[in-house]
Amino acid sequence: MAAAIQLAPLAGPLLLSTDAWTYWEYGRIAAVEGGNPYRDEPREFPGNPAFPHAGAAWRDTTSVYGPLFTLASEPIALVSGRSEDAAAWIYKAAAAVAMLAATALAARRARRKALAVAFVGWNPLLAVHMAGGGHNDAWLAALVLAALALGAAGRRQLAGVAWAAAIGVKWVPAVLLAMRALEARGTRRRVGHAGFAAAVAVMTALAVWRYGLDWLRAFGPLARNAGTETSYALPHRLEQLGLPHGVALGLVLGGLAVALALLARQALRGRARLGLTACALLLGTPWLAAWYVAWAVPLAAAEEDRTARLVALGLCAYLLPQAVPI
Repeated sequence: MAAAIQLAPLAGPLLLSTDAWTYWEYGRIAAVEGGNPYRDEPREFPGNPAFPHAGAAWRDTTSVYGPLFTLASEPIALVSGRSEDAAAWIYKAAAAVAMLAATALAARRARRKALAVAFVGWNPLLAVHMAGGGHNDAWLAALVLAALALGAAGRRQLAGVAWAAAIGVKWVPAVLLAMRALEARGTRRRVGHAGFAAAVAVMTALAVWRYGLDWLRAFGPLARNAGTETSYALPHRLEQLGLPHGVALGLVLGGLAVALALLARQALRGRARLGLTACALLLGTPWLAAWYVAWAVPLAAAEEDRTARLVALGLCAYLLPQAVPI
């Protein structure tokens, strides 16, 4: 049933978002156009076949994604050629496979395996935005769950590689890894640093070789995004109640800081609640998109954290109308 739900959107066109074409656009800038997606803006390449299909809001923005994902986007751009349908389908298929992998890995970690599979695999919001929208958040979810599964199996060095790869897609897993590090310190659990360090070194070397030091500029657009809001983000909701922008943003970010501090204290005491940490990040970000729930849902299922499951499920219900009018 989980496979049927998560794969069903592959039969349709790209749904609800043009992010997959934005990935394609950045990949072509590097692989075909001779540019650097971390330095050159998409509007500088109007002849790029992805240009008319990618999101117009990103035409003057360099890539915000990690170097590993951008490196992976280059061969996808070459295979897709000038076909927007091929590009969309490749990203949709990759996201669908990653989501099924995250579902299986969550079940592997959980005691109540059927519940974990249902909680992740039966989630229609994930299906619509991963197999339907091709978002790379599914890659992030699969890699983080793989890191946890490898660590539980005693494959600490490979777990480090998976953590590095997840951070190389998007920066969010760095917060989750910090919580795991605090947990390891609190429980005196042995960890393996060599695999993580080697993976980071290789990834950094490839990024510098391909993009120079410009890939570090990805933090700039991320910071600008943090200064804006989506309509479903908590700061925006508070502003709708009459609070000034600065006050609303300060309250939410202050709440996020307190939540992360409390979760860090729990991690030091021996329990890193990664699902709840991901939920806190979702509640605290001013730039909240529906597909970001992929950060939290598989982790909440894998950890069998009742609070995290309830918050994640509530976020899914809250964000469903963001892109699917109901």
